[in-house]
Amino acid sequence: MTSHDPAVTRAWVLHPDIYGQNDDRDPKRALEEAVALGVALPGLDVVGSEIVRLPKPHPGALFGSGKIEELKARLEANEVDLVLIDGPVTPVQQRNLEKAWGLKLLDRTGLILEIFSDRAATREGVLQVEMAALSYQRTRLVRAWTHLERQRGGLGFVGGPGETQIEADRRAIDDQLVRLRRQLEKVVKTRTLHRAARAKVPFPIVALVGYTNAGKSTLFNRLTGSDVMAKDMLFATLDPTMRKVSLPHGGPDVILSDTVGFISDLPTELVAAFRATLEEVVSADLVVHVRDIAHPETEEQARDVEAILESLDVAEGTPRIELWNKADLLDPEARETFANQAARREEVILVSAVSGEGMEAFVDQATEALSGVQHEATITLGFGEGRRRAWLFDQGVVEAERQTDEGWQFDLRWTARQAGQFQDL
Repeated sequence: MTSHDPAVTRAWVLHPDIYGQNDDRDPKRALEEAVALGVALPGLDVVGSEIVRLPKPHPGALFGSGKIEELKARLEANEVDLVLIDGPVTPVQQRNLEKAWGLKLLDRTGLILEIFSDRAATREGVLQVEMAALSYQRTRLVRAWTHLERQRGGLGFVGGPGETQIEADRRAIDDQLVRLRRQLEKVVKTRTLHRAARAKVPFPIVALVGYTNAGKSTLFNRLTGSDVMAKDMLFATLDPTMRKVSLPHGGPDVILSDTVGFISDLPTELVAAFRATLEEVVSADLVVHVRDIAHPETEEQARDVEAILESLDVAEGTPRIELWNKADLLDPEARETFANQAARREEVILVSAVSGEGMEAFVDQATEALSGVQHEATITLGFGEGRRRAWLFDQGVVEAERQTDEGWQFDLRWTARQAGQFQDL
């Protein structure tokens, strides 16, 4: 055996293909996504991966004893330090497999939590990941250590069991969760205030959503000229990024929001924890669904995104645009097919965030979708600006008017288009 760098963890990915489960998904694609998740974690070297077909999961160890031995030999031969299982693993199964293989094991939820923990940059992101991880640990604790429930405490004067280790651990986790929840509420309150302040500005909010690695951050960077982390990697962007931007090709001023990428079977702990992060989508004036049209499972990915948007209660009336991104990766035949399909659907545009293809058509459609969206604003005009004051009243956008030392102060409700026209007066 050759020795390897101790700073690098050698990982092996297993995708259990269980008969009758997820039959609509290609197990090879699922394994590829699981490997990509492993690669997304720093310090991890994915040295091998395989699909393990199972008629049904073994309740005690997920796999049968013969398969466990076969896998053990393969893991030892490849000097593996960590096994990643692409699916849910119960605490009992995890303990038994770790014991049988003498290795650390992470299931899909644990792996995604690790990635999110590594990527969280804002205070809110860190708190949400910590809460999700504690909720996950709490369920592991409860089920993994049930044998401790029989312990008796105290000196035997009282017949009932005393506080067991599991109860102490559970209480410590619950106390920590309460503390985190309070801290998160403060952070969310601050974000709500920021959002309320943005509502006072005549800029509509455009939220980019999509499956992880669909190219949202690349598109965001193209539109804003900023340098948000954009890599060919799952969950490259975790915390929401917002920028005020004048859309190119004569488009309106908008606030553009780049959100965390979605993924199939996102851990329930994280869906709950990241609701606040995704609130920008709920309050958006336009939702732009970015799809990796070159991905073999683009349809399945789109369904996963739609399911999460539905669970977030995104208003049905909110305008939507679907961008079929990564057109530059399509072969000529596929490109023609998708171009024809997109041309037949008004809300769909074939684009490439890398080359800029289709951007003009996207901005035109976004401008049209936002033309009727009204926003509140408060502005002050000097006493000499009678023509601009008259224009505001002609447009019917004045909600209230006050006189100040500087001039007239107006509370307005107007569209982005009206705000643009006013600026040009």
